[in-house]
Amino acid sequence: VDALIKANKDFDLLLLPNRNHGFGNEPYMVRRRWDYFVRYLLGAEPPQGYELHPPPAPGRL
Repeated sequence: VDALIKANKDFDLLLLPNRNHGFGNEPYMVRRRWDYFVRYLLGAEPPQGYELHPPPAPGRL
């Protein structure tokens, strides 16, 4: 599972190893949530391989 996440691959069972309850804002999780809405609510296919990156730390713009 960790290798699939690192490779930014989609799969139906979403397990996030070594995470606590704050994982919802991780780029991978945000993308998967957006992809779900696009696919199942909008009825379109999300872009393949799109990568989100975390914003820079405050003061490091």
